Amino acid sequence: MVDPDIAAHYELGLESSRLFVDGRPRLEYVRTLELLDRHLPPPPGRILDVGGGTGIYAVPLVERGFEVHVIEPVERHVEQVAEIARSQNLRGLTSELGDARDLSGVSEGADAVLLLGPLYHLTEASDRATALAEARRIVRPGGVVVAVGISRFASLIDGLKRRNLDDAVFRPIVERDLASGQHRNPDVQTRPEFFTTAYFHHPEELRDEALHAGLVDVRLLAVEGPSWIVEDPTDFDNQLFAARAVESESALMGATSHVMMIGNRDAPD
Repeated sequence: MVDPDIAAHYELGLESSRLFVDGRPRLEYVRTLELLDRHLPPPPGRILDVGGGTGIYAVPLVERGFEVHVIEPVERHVEQVAEIARSQNLRGLTSELGDARDLSGVSEGADAVLLLGPLYHLTEASDRATALAEARRIVRPGGVVVAVGISRFASLIDGLKRRNLDDAVFRPIVERDLASGQHRNPDVQTRPEFFTTAYFHHPEELRDEALHAGLVDVRLLAVEGPSWIVEDPTDFDNQLFAARAVESESALMGATSHVMMIGNRDAPD
């Protein structure tokens, strides 16, 4: 079900702490929750968090009053979500093993479906199309589908930020990303900072894929915007200001690390 390199990456156990530094939430986390708060229907409601990892976004959404069901292909993550639900007594949080490309066993009619991770781990366009079509099918008429892609230029910008574009392993990764969007890390175990098997979108590709899946009112928002290039906890307010100021500016959409797509299933007349 899961590509071996992707499974190996997540078995390192880095996902739970990736979005926090010294206990402080990173820009990606703050902005993702901010955009979800703005564009999801108000609670209470039922959300399917497909590819929801360790429940990093599911937990705060449950705390806001939603029921959230995490569908995740990595068994370790499913177990972690279940343990969090038990230990924190979050009755609205559930999880199961599953695949974004086949939601046939899930009850239809969710108020929202989140695809915050699956699209960039589905490297074939046909698989991404299937996942988006499944999300549209499972959400109620008028409901919201939220998906996130990684920008085609993320590794290039990250290399400038970290000053490692001359790294003998990283430079070919960047060159392949720019040429095709097909991100591959040849050394997942010892160089996990170079991520794992993924597809990096041109922003307009993400919009087109959502439209082809039958979603309507499709819009794109830059999660971090250019602020992620200089992310600094001592200047966080200004970075939030900058991210918000250009979140829908198409000319800068590729400069973000993550692009969020928000679309709807058309409601009947």
